[in-house]
Amino acid sequence: MAMGAMQAGGGEDDEVLPMADMNVTPLVDVMLVLLIIFMVAAPMMMTGVPVELPRSGAPRAASSRPPVVLTVVRDGGVFIGRDAVPMDDLPARLRELAAADAEAPVYVRGDRNAPYGDVLRVMGRVTQAGITRVSLIAEADPAARAQQAR
Repeated sequence: MAMGAMQAGGGEDDEVLPMADMNVTPLVDVMLVLLIIFMVAAPMMMTGVPVELPRSGAPRAASSRPPVVLTVVRDGGVFIGRDAVPMDDLPARLRELAAADAEAPVYVRGDRNAPYGDVLRVMGRVTQAGITRVSLIAEADPAARAQQAR
């Protein structure tokens, strides 16, 4: 009992003192429910347009800044984050983003079924905007990762 009463000495005339033990079971239950909610919701918070990325065995690059993510979808459409951008407006939008944070990394995500030329055109527009450090994003290849571990 968490805050039940307890007698001090055992006699009938003794003073009744409250117990000072705390029941943590409800707290643990709430924390486990919150943990499950965040574990389920975290993958849904990934920004960007859903594409099928090609697989690569290269290690992941680490960056401390949030990246600018360009996505090229199957039909050749280009997105900055979740915003569709016409190909002609892409250099101007990238210049604005570079002016806000010149050191922000730029990642290009190309759907594996997107034409190679479309991805190259986007990378050309990125360099046209004055951004020289561009990375391609690929899905980690489980077979290559297992081979690297050996």
